[in-house]
Amino acid sequence: MFCPQCGQQQVSGEMRFCSRCGFPLGGVIQLLASGGMLATSDAAGTSPRPLSPRRKGYRQGGLMMLISLIATPLMVILSELGLPEVLILLVAIIFFWGGAIRMMYARFFEDAGVPAPPTALPVYAPPAAPAQFVTGVPQTALPPQRSAPASGWRQPTNTAEMVRPPSVTENTTRLLDDRAEPPKH
Repeated sequence: MFCPQCGQQQVSGEMRFCSRCGFPLGGVIQLLASGGMLATSDAAGTSPRPLSPRRKGYRQGGLMMLISLIATPLMVILSELGLPEVLILLVAIIFFWGGAIRMMYARFFEDAGVPAPPTALPVYAPPAAPAQFVTGVPQTALPPQRSAPASGWRQPTNTAEMVRPPSVTENTTRLLDDRAEPPKH
């Protein structure tokens, strides 16, 4: 696999980022695995459909009516403890009738269509192909030379031409030759 950003060949298909430019390769791997088709979350069925404003209004009104069914008996119990009884009537009217009014408002004034997704997926436009991938033009894999070679550079010395040191036996033999003189008594 090659990086779509810089054209660097990757060591393995399991690389998460390009080793040269750091481009994230996760999406490329998914594209290659799915045969070039983008897998959307709606196709997989993992995300719920967004609700229309009318449907949201119905849900809010129903929730307010449900709260009135729970809050009204609770207010009756609390009125036995000294809470004014007029609060029972207020809770019942505000929540039950408020929920019914909210549902009617949703029915007559809110749109029934599903809103468009808040952000669309960005369209991927591949970068221009690097010069080494342009067909018909012979190119090397190396980048072009950027500067002139160094002028003060000299050829390294060939160490194979150096004189080898004499062996240990040669030095020993010379010592024996020097001792060849007879000892003085």
